[in-house]
This record gives sequence, C-alpha cells and structure tokens, in this order.
Amino acid sequence: MSNKLHRPAFIGIHSRDASTQVLYISSGCRQSMGYTPEQLISKSAHDFIADPFKDDYSTLYDSKEDDTDEDEANAFVMYVNIKTADGDPVLHRATTFKCDNCIIVICMAFPELPYQNIHELEVQMLDGAMKRVNVTRDREAERRNANNHQQAAARWRERAETGYGQRVPLYYAQSRQIKVAFVLENPAATEVLVNDGVRRQNGPLVVFVTGSVGRLVDADTADLMRYPFLKLVAPEDLVRVSKFFERLSNSLDVLFETFSLLQRPHVIDGDVEVSDAQNTRIVVECLGANVQDGVALLLRKLRSEAPPTMDDMGNYMRPKIYEAEEEGGYMTLSEIISDDPETSDAGEWSRLL
Repeated sequence: MSNKLHRPAFIGIHSRDASTQVLYISSGCRQSMGYTPEQLISKSAHDFIADPFKDDYSTLYDSKEDDTDEDEANAFVMYVNIKTADGDPVLHRATTFKCDNCIIVICMAFPELPYQNIHELEVQMLDGAMKRVNVTRDREAERRNANNHQQAAARWRERAETGYGQRVPLYYAQSRQIKVAFVLENPAATEVLVNDGVRRQNGPLVVFVTGSVGRLVDADTADLMRYPFLKLVAPEDLVRVSKFFERLSNSLDVLFETFSLLQRPHVIDGDVEVSDAQNTRIVVECLGANVQDGVALLLRKLRSEAPPTMDDMGNYMRPKIYEAEEEGGYMTLSEIISDDPETSDAGEWSRLL
C-alpha cells in the first residue's frame, strides 16, 4: 500500500444549517487537526475554517431538503485551510455528501504544503452538472444586485431557466429521490459469520446512518447502529461490495459503485426472517470515500427488483441491466476533475438514467 494513503484524514458530520454544528467526527482529527473528537463535538464547523470565506461555507447547503432540492448536486469537493489546535492553518481537501439534514465531510490534510490564503470558496461538483461553482462570487453578486427579496428570487428563477450560475442537475427526478448516508468503521476490520453452515462476511460496523434509511430498507437508525454493513447487502453482491471496499482502502479518491441491498434485512433477533431467495432487492448507486479510521458512503436508490434466480450450479443469474453497469466500471475523483474548469465535465453518474 502506498505511503500516500497514510495522509492525515478524518470523517466528520455537521448539521445542514447556518450553525454547521459538529455531530460526529472520527478519531483521525487528532492527527489532522490536533484536537480530540470530544473537543470538536457541538462546535461550529465553519469556525475552524481559516479562510475569509468561512461564512460562505454554510450557504453551499442552504436549500431545504424537499422535492426541488433532490435535483441539485449532492457531493462536492473543495480546498480549505483549517485551523489546528496549535493555531496554524493547514490545507485540507474536503469532500462533502449532502443528505437529509446533515453533511458528511471527508477531510484530508496536506501539512507539508506552505500556507496560502484562499480568498474565495470554489467547489467542484461530483454529481449534478459536475461544474465548478464559486460560492463567494455568487454571494457577492447577489448582495450587489439584490435590492430586495423579490428581485433576488426573480434572478434565481432566471438563472434556473438559463443555467447561468446554477447548479444544473445531472438528473431530473420525476419523484423524490431516496438518498442515505452511512459512516462505517474501517473496512479492514472484517469478520466472517458462520450461520447454518454458510460463511458470510459481516464487514465493517455502521457508526452513523441518516434517518432516511427507513425509506430505503425495512430498518431504522437505532436498528442499524453497530450493525455489520455487509449483512444489508444482497448475497450476490457481497464480492462486489467487498472489492469496492478494497478499492476504497487503496485510493485517495471518491469511487462509484452499483449494488443491491436486501429490502428486509434481519436486524432484530426474534423478528420474522425473510430468506435471501424471497427478499426484494433495492439497487443503489454509491459514492464512497475512505480514510484510515472509517468510510463514508452516499447511496441513492435506483430501483427495486425481484430476487435473482439461480442456475443449476447455485450461482445467481444477474439481470441484463447489470452487464451495462459492470461494463461502465467506476469513476475516480481524479477522472472527474480536470485542471481546466471549462473542461471539467464528466460522464453521467449512471449511464442508465
């Protein structure tokens, strides 16, 4: 494994409002920022931004989680200087996933680089239009040109129609998109469970999941805390997801994958257990990012489908649609983002949409 993968990094979660209250942060913040998790919980995330645009940061997530918001970009990457415990600013690459009422942040530190003040907040979408957006300039333009709320609203409607300065969507949802964010323990901590003679990987445990999980599978947040993530995955996709975790552990990039979950996972002892052969599959598209002490996943539901049939050898017969998804491979952050803002577009998150 390359030494570059040992770069200081952490996963954090903060509220999706002006307070940016820190709700969770992994132990990697000790090496990256010099703080313990206890020192950061309940603090305002934007207060640790050392750049002049820190007040612009929360506006990136201003829109409410409603039907219209579902058409916006949900994942961003940006560079910010973060205040460390010794008072020195350190450059971090922050990748953020927007889901429900919180923001998942994967931060990677570059302490070896000399300090340079970043005057404007510029973000790159990982989905949506996959464009760069200068949040600071957008806010300044609004302040200069908006004499009142009605004029500002009219301008935003015009921008939505023309596409100018707007976070143009990758997909236009006909109905509300179902998205769920997970934070898992390090995938390297994997065990194997033997049940009725069948060996099945437990995988990393869930340490955080958004409340929207109940709209994706038949479980709630309380059920899934400290629950092995791979027990949510359909058996025919266990190898696929295990390889996805392996790719994540060997990459500094955000990676994409498609796989199926079980609609009714057996998460509570004593509940009626639905067999794998009768359990409806929930096909999801996943963006994942890994640090040394955990992994963050953003899942978006594509469709529900019946369980696959098995051939005479006991192998699952996958639908034709999976062949297209497998041929499409996965995309990395470096493949999505180019050095030229005008040529930074990439292919669609899913070729099937």
